[in-house]
Amino acid sequence: MVVRRGRFLVAEPLFDRGTPVMIERSAEIGEGRIGLFGPPRKPGGRRGSGARLVRPIGSPDVARDVLEALLLHKGLPRRTARSVAAEAEGVAAGGPTGEQAIVRRDLRDLATFTIDPVTARDFDDAVSAEAIDEAAERFRVTAHIADVAAHVRPGGALDADARWRGTSVYVPGTVEPMLPPALSNDACSLVPGVDRLAVSVELELRAGEVVRARVDRTIIHSDARLDYDQVDRIFAGRERAQDPWAGPLLIARRVAAALQERREQTTTALELDTGEPRFAFDGDGHVEAIAIERQTEAHRLIEHLMIAANEQVARLLDEARAPALHRVHGRPEPEAVRRLADQLAVLGVATPELGGAEGDPPTPEQAAAAVAEISRRVDAHVRRTGHGRAGLSYLVLRALQQARYDPRGTGHAGLGLRHYCHFTSPIRRYPDLVCHRAILALIGAGEDGYTASDDLAELGLWCSATEREAMDVERTADRIARAFLLERILFAHGFDRTFAGEVTGVADAGAFVRFGTGDLGVGGGVADGEAFEGLLPVRMLHDDWWELDELGVMLVGTRSGRALRIGDPVAVAVQRVEPVRGRVTLVPARA
Repeated sequence: MVVRRGRFLVAEPLFDRGTPVMIERSAEIGEGRIGLFGPPRKPGGRRGSGARLVRPIGSPDVARDVLEALLLHKGLPRRTARSVAAEAEGVAAGGPTGEQAIVRRDLRDLATFTIDPVTARDFDDAVSAEAIDEAAERFRVTAHIADVAAHVRPGGALDADARWRGTSVYVPGTVEPMLPPALSNDACSLVPGVDRLAVSVELELRAGEVVRARVDRTIIHSDARLDYDQVDRIFAGRERAQDPWAGPLLIARRVAAALQERREQTTTALELDTGEPRFAFDGDGHVEAIAIERQTEAHRLIEHLMIAANEQVARLLDEARAPALHRVHGRPEPEAVRRLADQLAVLGVATPELGGAEGDPPTPEQAAAAVAEISRRVDAHVRRTGHGRAGLSYLVLRALQQARYDPRGTGHAGLGLRHYCHFTSPIRRYPDLVCHRAILALIGAGEDGYTASDDLAELGLWCSATEREAMDVERTADRIARAFLLERILFAHGFDRTFAGEVTGVADAGAFVRFGTGDLGVGGGVADGEAFEGLLPVRMLHDDWWELDELGVMLVGTRSGRALRIGDPVAVAVQRVEPVRGRVTLVPARA
């Protein structure tokens, strides 16, 4: 950010502590503005040359400008290289090269629809469904996935750029796409009313079990672009489904329900729903609303169908020993699960027996089964008591290993599956594109695939790293957007208000508290009691000396013996909001 120091303008780091640098006198940016600065035009030149302005960004008081600055600060270019844009525009305008040599199944007569968030712009997947024998619970469901491999050829500028990015990065109000918008929002996107190239995974199911899977390169024609809210209204009987997709949607619903039932009965899959924040902005770039999006039946429908498609593609690749990138989630360490059980017991959540004889630690298989059962008990506890969702879910997640991409398909413990890969989102994830090329090579559909000479292990490490970096950016951006909205609400209604909150985590520094602002809000308002989060520092708890317990689930007063535990209700007031850093400092509410 540009600030004045005497007669000179200098640039101070916006997000990190650092040394201010003098900027060029000719830089067209004013005091109090945000800009991206680079080295002087003539390094080692005359004194006072200063840092050059690469790009003006905006105001530190506008959330959208700060989020843009965050993306640039994290190294995301926010622009497409000229060679990449030229290749993308050429593909979008002229169509994929070599397409005449590819034999595609024509599925344009098959009723097809997409279901995505209402704000989505890139549509990776579409669904078709039909009954084979309803009485015998036999159905055919087809997941159509955008054929990105037809548009992004190995060795080209597009492929190199997508590989470097690894994944799209979604922050409130904007996205840094893995592929240029000419492809991600247009040529590859399965928008309704136009023919699109796809890779279709046809699944034949009987009573929720996949009995046959087939993969083809296809051409499809989506009939409707549905969103989650709309589908939930249809399922609740508040809106009428339309032909030709009404019948297939109900069949897909039946299949998803059967997959859910089978998953609950036969796998060790986790059951967690931490919610995703959705923000709304006004025309000036200010955050005006937030809602925490919970999993609904519409979300679960798409989740189950796409998991089934991913599983079957991974199974085919595994059985053929075809080189690819698998989505690997290792079993939790037994000691981590035992610690989790101890933590939850202290917090009043009943936990299952962990296995192992006479005090022996559980085996990895027993640990995986135990943590899955624990996740279901946490979910039941939250539904019964009405509190603890965020904090208890976080404890469960901390007990798990981190998922990664690896050429060795060793299974996905979180889903309870032996075979799993990411295949259904190639517009926004590079590992999905790798799996497309691998499976298309396996079925002889015009791709070369990968060989032992391709260093897929290194690629897996790279894609895992870019995913973690993207998640870090997204979490930081969410905190910033929440803080901007909270500050706006408090300026409108006053800082001297008390809010009902809940402890979601504890540390030596204090307690993390999530809270809502009731019916206070701007624009669309605030629709959730967990919309905001802040730190209640121990230094603000003046009535005692507070220390963190050894299990990391409560702060204990050394004089009084009182405890502040994860899941406990607490009344707080806001002392300070630092929107640019996404920080909120809380104090105990006055009695």
